[in-house]
Amino acid sequence: MTPTTVTLVQDSFSEVAPIADAAAEIFYDHLFDTQPQLRPMFPQDMAGQKSKLMKTLAFAVASLGDADTLLPALRDLGARHGGYGVAPEHYAAVGASLIHTLRQGLGPAFTEEVREAWLEVYATVAAAMQEGAAA
Repeated sequence: MTPTTVTLVQDSFSEVAPIADAAAEIFYDHLFDTQPQLRPMFPQDMAGQKSKLMKTLAFAVASLGDADTLLPALRDLGARHGGYGVAPEHYAAVGASLIHTLRQGLGPAFTEEVREAWLEVYATVAAAMQEGAAA
């Protein structure tokens, strides 16, 4: 990850953070609309899950410049998600929902450059989580 990628992701996330509740709603609506088979993996009351999602994203984005902190945390998160039944193919659906959420939340500020930066970061996140799940 280049410093430019990190800056693009951190700056764009700072625009999403104030609408965290709406962003989480957009994310899970998209995920469950496109992947309804995943809904049973989640609690009926999604309030806590939505909060966890945004806190985890905030932590990951803030830690992008500190691989020694971020990568072990992502591996641990991946191991826990593996225990919930998350499979490698689910990561693509989550990534698509994340990009959809950012596009909706950022509007015109979601440029191709920002999109590419998020795709790169998400690929790193997903790889670390899957590594943790496989361990």
